Amino acid sequence: MEQGNDQELNLQNLQIEPQKLHKLQKLQKSQKLQGLSRFLPLVLGILSIGLADPVAAQERMLRTLSVSGRGVETIAATIARVDLGVEFQGKNASEVQQEVASRSNAVVNLLRTQNVENLQTRGIRLEPVYNYANDRQELIGYRGTNKLSFRVAPDRAGQIVDGAVQAGATRIEGINFTASDAAIDQAQQQALRLATQDAQKQADTVLSSLNLTRREIVNIQVNGATPPPPIFLRAASEAFAQGAPTPVIPGDQRVEASVTLTISY
Repeated sequence: MEQGNDQELNLQNLQIEPQKLHKLQKLQKSQKLQGLSRFLPLVLGILSIGLADPVAAQERMLRTLSVSGRGVETIAATIARVDLGVEFQGKNASEVQQEVASRSNAVVNLLRTQNVENLQTRGIRLEPVYNYANDRQELIGYRGTNKLSFRVAPDRAGQIVDGAVQAGATRIEGINFTASDAAIDQAQQQALRLATQDAQKQADTVLSSLNLTRREIVNIQVNGATPPPPIFLRAASEAFAQGAPTPVIPGDQRVEASVTLTISY
């Protein structure tokens, strides 16, 4: 542009008749337009690319199929967590506390000889006991409790609990079963793989039924692979109170996962 301006300036500075000067200026403008015309196809091509992309993207989004796949992996529960306790009631708070401590020590010593894992105290409590009669509250004694928990292999849980009861445990809060952290993690990964395969299989079935072809996955949503809840053995106190050897059967755990795929076709 600067060169063109210089040329126009030179023409105006020349000593030329007005009629000839006008013809020369028209010729100069014509040459500029011819120069720009060489770039016109390139400019139009760039503009067409910019306009085509949004349209194509919108078309791809309109031709999509969303499917949700589900995966389930079953694993064995290999760990039993036992919650038990010692409870004693008497008239004197100090005597109650001493008795609970003595019985708890006997139970703890027994559990340690069995090499249980994660043995810990879950709670200690001493509380007054009242009798309510004729709209009156009467203190009749104290109740003390000491709750313990530990982990052990399921096939040993029944025998150890029986021994703990003989050593002084008076409360069986319950037993729950679970798999190891490593086994649960592997099961979650496998459940996700199965869920993804299930979603793809569903998409292929639907599209092939309509004579359509799956193109590409445009969105992935992992809805989760949650750890399985523990398996609880209920009514434990009644079972252990019968005095017979206690059978403990852990069962299996289910790990579930869900994946949603959006697929273009």
